[in-house]
Amino acid sequence: MPSAAVVSAPSYVFPFRSSTSSISPTAISLTKRTWKPRIQTISFGKCVVRATVSIEKETPEAERPETFLRGVDEAQSSSSVRARFEKMIREAQDSVCSALEAADGGAQFKEDVWSRPGGGGGISRVLQDGAVWEKAGVNVSVVYGVMPPDAYRAAKGAPTDQKPGPVPFFAAGISSVLHPKNPFAPTLHFNYRYFETDAPKDAPGAPRQWWFGGGTDLTPAYIFEEDVKHFHSVQKRACDKFEPTFYPRFKKWCDDYFYIKHRGERRGLGGIFFDDLNDYDQEMLLSFATECANSVIPAYLPIIEKRKDLPFTEHQKAWQQLRRGRYVEFNLVYDRGTTFGLKTGGRIESILVSLPLTARWEYDHKPEEGSEEWKLLDACINPKEWI
Repeated sequence: MPSAAVVSAPSYVFPFRSSTSSISPTAISLTKRTWKPRIQTISFGKCVVRATVSIEKETPEAERPETFLRGVDEAQSSSSVRARFEKMIREAQDSVCSALEAADGGAQFKEDVWSRPGGGGGISRVLQDGAVWEKAGVNVSVVYGVMPPDAYRAAKGAPTDQKPGPVPFFAAGISSVLHPKNPFAPTLHFNYRYFETDAPKDAPGAPRQWWFGGGTDLTPAYIFEEDVKHFHSVQKRACDKFEPTFYPRFKKWCDDYFYIKHRGERRGLGGIFFDDLNDYDQEMLLSFATECANSVIPAYLPIIEKRKDLPFTEHQKAWQQLRRGRYVEFNLVYDRGTTFGLKTGGRIESILVSLPLTARWEYDHKPEEGSEEWKLLDACINPKEWI
């Protein structure tokens, strides 16, 4: 019987890893009694693995638990990286949602709490059609599962004559996309995640593997240079507290990742993006991810406060909707977490929470050269250094 692999969290929280990475947190599994098997191709650089991918259905919960950690982890010290990362993402979710509700001035988040029979769970929060926010989603999840042996061998580059058994994994993350109504107020996306694999069942005592991933990026319809410079300055300050090479390295990674190939342009004006990060001290990277998550509000809310009430025309609103169309194209065609979740039957409301309520496509639309719309498109085609 083929190995079962399952996405057991909102897939967009744990997108596929980059081409230089080891293994995607979504290309993995949870043990379940009832499966919906599908064959999925999983790529690791030049190596391709065919694995049966199945989805375990979530169970709605009436209340938020104190922790989503399983008993064995919960019983261990709260100083573990797993426990501290879960605490961080849940505190970040609370603080971001509170700030967004305050900025909106009336609308509140709808909350769904869910769990998985195999362990873990998540909290999905969505605010839509408010005074400021067209749609704002802020989700967290904590996930347990089992990685197929073929996926583990591909990830570790192990010889084919070595056949480890199923590899347990743990993943936790926060992911958010914020779409304001005003075309002068930019869209924001952020995502921070932590992933571990335990030793293969037939290799007790082998070292646990772990890595961090994430990023924060800005997608405006119109360029206000002071806003973009402020946003990038906050990202750089967060990076510089830990490693001076982080910002230039992760900015380029962000520009490269959010590239819409069939349009020849980027989704927005960048920020930072990183994945497969485990070549620094684990405590340092935990602090770095925490700093980045805590930088979201100071990077973004001052921009929203300046732009959310500006008057705009129907033409400017239509341009925003066209740029929203580009956002949809990237997420449905190229975003690795979204496309994997759609192909494997993940929790659809969590997977598609990143999409705006409204978007627009016009045939062969080209902004007039030199216009404000043209300047935005030019910046998406030719990324620049903002600070």
